[in-house]
Amino acid sequence: MRIVLLGSPGSGKGTQASKIVTVFSIPHISTGDMFRENIKNGTPIGLEAKKYIEKGLLVPDDVTLSMIEDRFSESDCTNGFLLDGFPRTLVQAEALEAELEKNEKKLTAVVNLDVSDETIISRMTGRRVCNSCGSTYNLTYNKPKVENTCDYCRGQLFIRDDDKQETVTNRLRVYKNETQPLIDYYKGKDILITINGEQDASDVFNNIRKALETVR
Repeated sequence: MRIVLLGSPGSGKGTQASKIVTVFSIPHISTGDMFRENIKNGTPIGLEAKKYIEKGLLVPDDVTLSMIEDRFSESDCTNGFLLDGFPRTLVQAEALEAELEKNEKKLTAVVNLDVSDETIISRMTGRRVCNSCGSTYNLTYNKPKVENTCDYCRGQLFIRDDDKQETVTNRLRVYKNETQPLIDYYKGKDILITINGEQDASDVFNNIRKALETVR
């Protein structure tokens, strides 16, 4: 099962990805997580990516592609994978297709989480993260018991730079300009599955699972 998960920032891709990989026993390949790990460790890829991520811009294709190709070479990708955050452009989609064709493989499905801009902005600008244990909260539907304080470790909560409204708005604009064309691209290949991402998370997953089970 080789799956691409599409959706604008804040659409719930991370939540759904964790459920999908558990049910279908495939690795979760998140470029966002990979970039954050590289930034944390101060690697050359991390330092380069940080320049763009802090401004809400897409990391250049050559940087992303290099990281993805290395990941595909690992043994846990033999039976499939879930790609989260890649591809984000048509150039990346074509490069992914070429990479898979080298090994006589192709994508099984592309799942697109459809969520309105208004919902995305509310979700992301209200998100807070603990500076100690990393627990996440939302000021709309998952508030901490004590303002700006983590329920679990009493650490202080902060808003990530990429969750600030100016950055969120810019990220949505970039997404529409650069990534939206992928929907038409994969629709043309008849592997696109569009899911209403504004439902309860469990309902979203149930719809994803039912759709994927028909194409296994």
